[in-house]
Amino acid sequence: MKQDFRLGALATAALLACAPLQAAPAADTAPTKQKVATTEAGKAINKLVDDYYEAYARFEPVWATESGDGRFFDQLGLSIAPRNRETQFALYRGYLKRLASIPRERLNAHEQASYDIVKFELETALRLGAFPEHLLPLDQMFSMPTFIANYAGGEGAQPFKTPKDYRNYLSRLDQMVAYIDQSIANMREGVKRGIVHPREPMQSLLPQLKQLVAAKPDDSIFYSPIKNLPAGFSSADKRSLTDTYRKTIGDKLNPALTRLADYVEKDYLPKTRNTAGWNALPNGAEWYKARVAAMTTTAMTPEQIHEIGQKEVARIQGEYGKIGPRMGYTGPAAGLPKWVSEQPKYKPFTSDQQVIEVFQKLDAQVRTKLPALFTLMPKAPLEVRLEPELTRETASDHYSAPAADGSRPGVFWSVVNDPTKYGRTGMVTLYLHEGQPGHHFHIALLQELGLPNFRKFGGNTAFTEGWALYAETLGKEMGLFEQPEDYFGHLNDEMLRAARLVVDTGLHSKGWSRDQGIKYFRDTLGYSELEARAQIERYMVMPGQALAYKIGSLKIMELRQRAQAALGDKFSLPKFHEVVLDEGTLPLAVLEAKVDRWIAASK
Repeated sequence: MKQDFRLGALATAALLACAPLQAAPAADTAPTKQKVATTEAGKAINKLVDDYYEAYARFEPVWATESGDGRFFDQLGLSIAPRNRETQFALYRGYLKRLASIPRERLNAHEQASYDIVKFELETALRLGAFPEHLLPLDQMFSMPTFIANYAGGEGAQPFKTPKDYRNYLSRLDQMVAYIDQSIANMREGVKRGIVHPREPMQSLLPQLKQLVAAKPDDSIFYSPIKNLPAGFSSADKRSLTDTYRKTIGDKLNPALTRLADYVEKDYLPKTRNTAGWNALPNGAEWYKARVAAMTTTAMTPEQIHEIGQKEVARIQGEYGKIGPRMGYTGPAAGLPKWVSEQPKYKPFTSDQQVIEVFQKLDAQVRTKLPALFTLMPKAPLEVRLEPELTRETASDHYSAPAADGSRPGVFWSVVNDPTKYGRTGMVTLYLHEGQPGHHFHIALLQELGLPNFRKFGGNTAFTEGWALYAETLGKEMGLFEQPEDYFGHLNDEMLRAARLVVDTGLHSKGWSRDQGIKYFRDTLGYSELEARAQIERYMVMPGQALAYKIGSLKIMELRQRAQAALGDKFSLPKFHEVVLDEGTLPLAVLEAKVDRWIAASK
């Protein structure tokens, strides 16, 4: 998933599963306060957005951990409980009333951006809050037990340096029991109301859940931190931590995980639906429209987006017709992806390490190109790492941000399940998206811009993924697409984002079946059955999320072209990039207004 936006349980799942996450500061540190306002209106908006951030961080402490707040390492949160959910949305309604009392015209430009962003987020959250997202608390893309299990290796945002760190994680494991039981209760209610996930994604979830159940505590992935206790811990701390981890896992967590796996397998799976789209759920058409609006930050309808997707697919296939002959392909343009997928020369790897080495070479090459395109660049370093084994099978390549204190770099997580099947053609554009100047330039910079915390650690998918997809196009200006296979890789990734517009809206608003979506991906992208299935099943449980990439990138490119046309010789690409990035993550309408003001001021 991520980042993303603050819209409740399912949106949080989308954030944690897919979205690039913001930087975490040192353990137990609170986020910094924003700049002091000089007017009463400015003080009011700053207080409001601080209160909003604080409330959300406490309702979603795992999100807070991932997005930069080190105060809640011992908290799991239970926002999926109906009572907590009601309290959360009641607060949001109160914040909107407070916002309406603040005169926007008395705010400076920076404060007006905060006003516009928080208004969008609150209204969007309340619109989506009208739908029972909490009754779908877990799926193959996100489940809280699996997410917390990934912390056990010590490479994530949950620290393991002091005895207190180990007790913090233990506290989360203890609270997991209530979270699991609430999840089961929610799913039972969902079954009663006909609000259930499609069958195939839940079949993919079941092995993940079963893998978390251990024969004895010492074999549990949640026990992993104890196997790596620092030598400097006292004997008393080592003994106490070992005993309490074993007891918590053996007496509480393992039985709860068993209950969850058994419920999903024996009770929930038989009640899942054989339809693929959200429109099959009660009031599902309106629910999907709400998610589309949230994810794209636009008022576009599913029908409009479906049409844009079809046009983009046709345009990119036209480019296939030009690049195919340079690669030795002479068939129909639409068949190029499938042909490339069958060519052994484009799958040269025999080990994971070989894949990582190519990305590291790309990293060095890109660094020499960036100064010509950017004056605003992050100071934090970037590394390329392999996705952990537990989530490798269902994960997508993704980015996690650096720690604000410099203790952890930005990381591009590469997912390599079988290196012998790993395609070389898409690596340049993938690096530009997940690394530099994609997610790393946007998300790492957020630490340096002096933004209010709700903007520093929040965001929306349309801007975040739209920027990263736009960043892929800069490979042409960097001279990285000289080899036809690399340019094909760029086109093919662009085709994926265009095809998503067609498939996501097809599944959720036009009644497409899972098999129809898989066939479309295989025909359009040349995907294998396994690759197409994983993608389609992702969209089945995360409606609208995949739309944000292309919609966001199209808007940024539209604004660039508008600025170039208006400014002519005065247009500066590095300055345009600065204007897009220097206020952090914005809803697309807010970004458009900002660029228009820059154009007017630059004439």
